[in-house]
Amino acid sequence: MQSPLLAVHVLNGPNLNLLGTREPAIYGSETLGDIEQHLGAKARDAGIELVFRQSNHEGDLVDWIHQAGSAGAGIILNAGAYTHTSVALRDAIVGAQASVIEVHLSNVHAREHFRHRSLIAPVAKGVILGFGPLSYELALYALIATSRQNLSRQQEE
Repeated sequence: MQSPLLAVHVLNGPNLNLLGTREPAIYGSETLGDIEQHLGAKARDAGIELVFRQSNHEGDLVDWIHQAGSAGAGIILNAGAYTHTSVALRDAIVGAQASVIEVHLSNVHAREHFRHRSLIAPVAKGVILGFGPLSYELALYALIATSRQNLSRQQEE
C-alpha cells in the first residue's frame, strides 16, 4: 500500500515516557517503545518514514512541529497534558501549516473535567482517542487516507 505521504512525525508530550508503569488501568501496559515498534512496522508497510519522538519539554515539541510542518510531513500528536494548556503548541501547528491528528490513549471525555478541553483540536485535522495504542495506528491510517484524497483533488484540478 503506497502513499503520497512520505513521512509522519509522531510527537509525544510529557509523561508519555512513563507508559507501561504510569496508571496502567488508564493507559495500559504497553510502553512507548512498544507503540513505536508496532507503528513503525505499519509505516514501513505503507512506505512511509516514521520519526518518533517524546519530550517532557514544550519547546522541544514546538520545534519538532515546525520541522515536520516545513518538511510537509504529517504529524500524530499526543501532547499529553499540554493538550489542555498550550497555546504555544496550537500556534506552532497553525504557523507551520502542519497536518496534525491529535491522539490520546484514554477517552479524555470520560475523565476529569479539565481534560475535556483541547487547544489542539480546533487546529487539527481530527482527534482520535480512547482506543489505547490503536489510536496511533488509526491516526496513521487517517493521515494516509487524507493525503490520498488531497492528491486526488489536486490531480482533478
